[in-house]
Amino acid sequence: MQVKAFLETTIESALSPHYLEVVDESFMHNVPDGAQSHFKVTVVSDAFEGKRLIARHREINGLAAEALQGPVHALALHTYTPAEWEARGGESQASPNCLGGSKHDK
Repeated sequence: MQVKAFLETTIESALSPHYLEVVDESFMHNVPDGAQSHFKVTVVSDAFEGKRLIARHREINGLAAEALQGPVHALALHTYTPAEWEARGGESQASPNCLGGSKHDK
């Protein structure tokens, strides 16, 4: 299973986002090549209007449940309404460097 494509397709069909970015950040972590284990997901959708952050994250986690039971170890979620995204200037947060495993020593 190509996790990135699964996440993109699943989120796109459920939320019809204005903006969706799914980034495989596994290479930044102490995992085997091709692990597909760490992802950053940025979603901008009208579906988030009136929802608290926890509800937004639960919705995405529910959509990603199949991947979370398999190869995905970490899912960084950045969920915005269109107005929130515009207020941010269309920028998501940068991911921090990995501090675990052998990457910590480099």
